[in-house]
Amino acid sequence: MLNNRTIAVVIPAYNEEKQIGMVIETIPEFVDRIIIVNDCSNDNTSEVVKAYLEKDTTEKVSIKNKLNSDFESSIYNRADEVIYKQAKDEIRFFNPSEVINKNPETDRIILINHKINGGVGGAVATGYKWCKDHDIYCTAKLDGDGQMDPKELERICMPVVCDEVDYVKGNRLIHRSAWLVIPKVRYFGNSILSILTKIASGYWHVSDTQTAFTAISLKALHGIRLHEIYRSYGYPNDLLVKLNISMCSIREVEIKPIYDVGENSKMKIVKVIPRISWLLFKSFFKRLWIKYLFRDFHPLFVFYNLGILLFILGLRYTCKILSAFYFQHDIGILPVLAFTFFMLISIQFILFAMWMDIQDNERLYK
Repeated sequence: MLNNRTIAVVIPAYNEEKQIGMVIETIPEFVDRIIIVNDCSNDNTSEVVKAYLEKDTTEKVSIKNKLNSDFESSIYNRADEVIYKQAKDEIRFFNPSEVINKNPETDRIILINHKINGGVGGAVATGYKWCKDHDIYCTAKLDGDGQMDPKELERICMPVVCDEVDYVKGNRLIHRSAWLVIPKVRYFGNSILSILTKIASGYWHVSDTQTAFTAISLKALHGIRLHEIYRSYGYPNDLLVKLNISMCSIREVEIKPIYDVGENSKMKIVKVIPRISWLLFKSFFKRLWIKYLFRDFHPLFVFYNLGILLFILGLRYTCKILSAFYFQHDIGILPVLAFTFFMLISIQFILFAMWMDIQDNERLYK
């Protein structure tokens, strides 16, 4: 525990038999639960974790699943009853899984085996679900390949434990060694996705959007639909959008970039960037409609959509001008004036909407 708050670490693992032991051994003592979600590995990941589970002798804190107790309903807590029933019923939307532990209420290491591969995002969602159902106050997330230093867990968790923010992200890019340690291809890809994520999520001050070394509050876990978290490597970006829609505050904490510790990266940059870019494109409009129209109308919704509409209309005249330039034929003054009007006005609308977006979300970055 930290400050008498329960702490858990979710570790998604896929074919990590060589690395998972090192990760388990270096988890600090203040962590009450180590939830390892074995995402249908083809190696001995599950057996390695079982061996650590059987020989674990650390002092344990009893943590019960609140969904196993009966809910006391009354005319005044109808809303809470609906949430309670939803929490029990939503399990069918998650990846099929099995908790291996015989004594999950007291075991420090919890092993959850996915019955089918659900991707890294699906594994994290399963771990988050377990923590939400057991009322874990602060849930951190570590990778199972050893690329995150567990010694930094306390700094990651403390802002959540002290009720300062709802979500903490590690930031490798502000570390003085970032340019020297992080592979240049990954640094470049991270930069592109970070820019797109700023626009899509509304967290304009977040710079290292791809790091998955995070901590999240129980309040935030209740504020989002965990089973809808993107299943693949774009889940950190998707999660940021969901957190922004739920008005969750966020902070970045400096962490070390760690590479060449025996990890075997399963992420292919060339394939990942287009997929995440498309995800962010859809997520941007989802955030606009849900947050700034349905929940609480804001003028930036109008400016963004008008700007995009005018830009699309201006593309027609852009094509005419480019065609005339390429084929060397004359073009009337009307297409030029239309192009100037649509493009200038659309850019003004979009920039003004961005400014309003930044101002509105300033309160969420602490």
